[in-house]
This record gives sequence, C-alpha cells and structure tokens, in this order.
Amino acid sequence: MERAYKRSDASYDGVFYLGVRTTGIFCRPSCSARKPKPENVEFFAIAKDALFAGYRPCLRCRPLEGDAAPPWVARLLERVERRPDTRIREQDLRTMGVEPARVRRYFSTRYGLTFQAYCRARRLAQAFERIRNGGSLDDAVFDTGYESHSGFREAFLKTFGLPPGKSAEAGCIRLAWLDTPLGPMIAGATDAGVCLLDFTDRRMLEHQLVSLRRRFKAGLVPGRHPHLTTLRRELGEYFAGSRHAFTVPLAVRGTPFEMRAWEALRQIPYGETRSYADMARLVGSPAAVRAVGRANGLNAISIVVPCHRVINKNGDLAGYGGGLWRKRRLLHLEAAFKR
Repeated sequence: MERAYKRSDASYDGVFYLGVRTTGIFCRPSCSARKPKPENVEFFAIAKDALFAGYRPCLRCRPLEGDAAPPWVARLLERVERRPDTRIREQDLRTMGVEPARVRRYFSTRYGLTFQAYCRARRLAQAFERIRNGGSLDDAVFDTGYESHSGFREAFLKTFGLPPGKSAEAGCIRLAWLDTPLGPMIAGATDAGVCLLDFTDRRMLEHQLVSLRRRFKAGLVPGRHPHLTTLRRELGEYFAGSRHAFTVPLAVRGTPFEMRAWEALRQIPYGETRSYADMARLVGSPAAVRAVGRANGLNAISIVVPCHRVINKNGDLAGYGGGLWRKRRLLHLEAAFKR
C-alpha cells in the first residue's frame, strides 16, 4: 500500500484508502496531492472506516464520489463472463499482469467474497439457467467446469437450497455491484423485479442478504438481469438530477405492516420529507411510530424506496442504515434538483 500511494497507482483505487494524520484528510491511492511521510499515514479498507476515524474526504481526489473499477478488474470480469466455465488460477492472473493478492483484496473489499467464490457463483448461475431451460444434468456439470457430480450437487444445494433435480422449484436472485457518487452499492433482482439495493459498507448488509434468501427461497449469485440494467440507468439519472421517480419493477416481500410502511415511503414526493409520526398515520397506525422506524430499517431497496425522506418530528436527521452523512447528501441532492 505504501508503494501504491507513493506511485499514485490508480489500479489500487477502491482497494484501500489512506488517512493523513497531519492534515486530517483521507485520499485514494491515486491522489495527486503531495505525498505524506509513511509515519503520518494510516490505511483503511473502506471509506466508512476513515470517516469513523475522524478523517474528512480529500477535495482533490474526492474518495466518496464512486470508485471506478481499475482497468484490470474490467478485463478480469470480461474474461469470467466470456468463459465462466474456465477456471482462472493464480498463474493465469500473473500472466495477465495482476498479482493474486491484489485480486483477493479487491474482491473481498468490494464484493464481500473472494475472486474464486465469485467465479464459482457465476458457474453455478450458468448451470442453473441450463437446467431450468431443459438442459441435461451432465451438460450442466461438465460444461460449467465441475469435475464431478458430487461436487456440483453440493455447491448447487448450498447456493440454491435445493438439489439440481429440483431446480425448477428453486429461485435465483442475480446480484450486481453499482458505482454511485455516495459509494458502491449492491443490487439484486428476480424475474419479478428489483429486490435489493443497499450500500456495501452497511453494517446490516449481511443480515439483509440472509433475510432476502429466506424470504424469496432463492440463491444469491452474481449475474446480469434486465431489471438490474434498468436500475443502473435510472440510478445514474437520479444522481444526475434528471429523474425524480423510478419505474423499474420492484419485488418486495415482508409482513403486511412492513409492506404498508414501504408503500407509504414510495408515496413521499421527491424533495420532501415526512416525520415518523406522519408515516405512522399514513399506514393507519398512529401509535406505531417505533414500528415504522423498524420497518424503515428493514427496507432492502434504498433510494428507490426512499426511507431517507423520513426525519424526526423536530427536523433532525435520524436512523439511516447507509449513514447519516449519506442521508444528508440525498436530501440535499433532491432539494437542489426539485422543480
């Protein structure tokens, strides 16, 4: 990391951040500012940790305004998508000019799983589609790079909760990672619609994923989906200020009260706010202020289901899973672009 920031190596952007004790700011490794002495630097895996440590974002490299993937990541993902059945080993990575340690760190930090786990999930997703579309089990096993039926069955069962022979009954949630001006987000979609959109550094994210799998009885695998393509486009338009309402289909599951609370959130106009007491009245339970707050916290589709528009009765911000600084930025953005 020391070598990377001294060289302003942009290929490490998003892999780590550095805080400069003498200035109180934190930067990307590629920042063009004067290089601090090593004894004045500490490193962070994610921007949130630097913020919690008291550092403010650098105005030159703007570490909070999305992390474009380094070029080697795009090449690697393209290779995986082109031939997900082909295993990429450490020697293959070195041949591509990428150190395996860098790949491990980037995927663990950015996606929450190792590169090999990412590749394995892509192979399973491909196999899932083949079986669902009438392909044979043998084709699904060997055409996706598995060497035995037993290994494939074990991996399939662990991911989808059902053996391959019952794949017609299994569900599948495709996951994708999106860059935004407020940091990377993870999105998920079924054929019915988007079911997940959350910041990757949210502390409740792991619980959110477990809950998602249980509610939809579906496996979670990296992949592409038309709903995710639509979401990516509409989210970009939202942050640019040209979109005030989302049209992407949603797939939402919860208790009857949670469903009412989430639907009420979608009725809050762009650029406006409501109090928790207001929301309790809207769902028909004026005394259920705490329950409304809990439902807000369990909302799995940030921004599109705008729980950031709910504030305290006195006007103070409160309770946002992505962090109050993000809530403040979202409200400021909407206020600036409101017609």
